[in-house]
Amino acid sequence: MREFYPEGRLMDTAENINYFKSMAQLSDACYEGRILEARAMVCDSSHNLMVDMGIIKGIIPREEGAVGIKEGTTRDIAVISRVNRPVCFIITGFEKKENGSTVAILSRREAQQRCIDKYISTLVPGDVVDAKITHLEPFGAFADIGCGVVSLMPIDTISVSRIDHPRERFSVGMDINAVVRYIENGRISLTHKELLGTWEENASRFSPGETVAGIVRSVEEYGAFVELAPNLAGLAEAKEGIKPGHQASVYIKNIIPNRMKIKLIIIDTFEYAYKPLPPEYFFTEKHMDSFLYSPPIADKVIETVF
Repeated sequence: MREFYPEGRLMDTAENINYFKSMAQLSDACYEGRILEARAMVCDSSHNLMVDMGIIKGIIPREEGAVGIKEGTTRDIAVISRVNRPVCFIITGFEKKENGSTVAILSRREAQQRCIDKYISTLVPGDVVDAKITHLEPFGAFADIGCGVVSLMPIDTISVSRIDHPRERFSVGMDINAVVRYIENGRISLTHKELLGTWEENASRFSPGETVAGIVRSVEEYGAFVELAPNLAGLAEAKEGIKPGHQASVYIKNIIPNRMKIKLIIIDTFEYAYKPLPPEYFFTEKHMDSFLYSPPIADKVIETVF
């Protein structure tokens, strides 16, 4: 069974479920030091997490709730926010209560530390990782890259086409892929746009003469930028009443690869509240050394080197 996932990926697997069928299986998991997942149901006033393990209850003591809680480098919100969500843990032992019931003593911190030591510490820039969006801020998206260990993806690395807020691309809980951008003092910074295709790959899906759907991303004095895909935008003449965020129907007038330009005509725009869809990836391998966004014949070179 694969050991290190973003939290939530493991819980419904057959291997994980099997360990909760009997005390013998849970004892085996404890002896083996197996990382398991179950749902945290309550965080008490002392910030201990109560976990529903089916046949018995589990408790994650506050200081075992996350790496850094004991040292004060991680805030208690990292524990509190797990209520009603899956948590990963290692069973460290069992305790008999006065009423005769058995409670499992769990450590999320130990599971995270193992993930850091055996997986996250081995990552290098350019590695592609599984991730799960945990929360969104105006400056970027935070994503779990394994056992609840979270990394930041700055907003300008989410896509080539600019956005005002990460919620325009992601929703909390969304499973995505990401690329290790750089590592500094043990902290990993993520990027995403390199997985969404080059200018040529995106532009090849469109042809002059077509009328297609887009999103108005910005309105300038000289025109409006309309996104056709997360890594592709074109320029149209400004039209009265249009605003960033408007859905648009646009006519493709011309595609110019050497200048990386797409000339558009706005046919219509309208307001529409849309929910971000899971990203579509052009790159599906596990590592990239570099990403050349611009076409070989382009006047300008746009490249990421890891």
